[in-house]
Amino acid sequence: MSFNKIILVGNLGRDPELRYTAQGTPVCSFTMATSEKRKDRNGEFQEQTTWFKVTLWNRQAETASQYLQKGRPVYIEGRLRIEKYTDREGRPRTSLEVTATEMHFIGSRHDG
Repeated sequence: MSFNKIILVGNLGRDPELRYTAQGTPVCSFTMATSEKRKDRNGEFQEQTTWFKVTLWNRQAETASQYLQKGRPVYIEGRLRIEKYTDREGRPRTSLEVTATEMHFIGSRHDG
């Protein structure tokens, strides 16, 4: 048996982008950041930010594009995948990609 589930609570790095597949299925994508503070060797706190690319499908995709915006906090559950690619300068890169299965808004509608 194998299992792949990730839970993220963080903030949107950009506004959601909604598009539709050729079959008309809604797909929404955005970046999201999680941050944590850790002490470095000198005892100073440093903030460490991790970025994720999130994809939502169907009704959740439409809901996310309607109500989420850059900077808004959100709770995401889904499956994690590491994508490897080469950037424009020819350097190898990796990105953390999450196919979301659950999304919950955090905070009130009037936040930010």
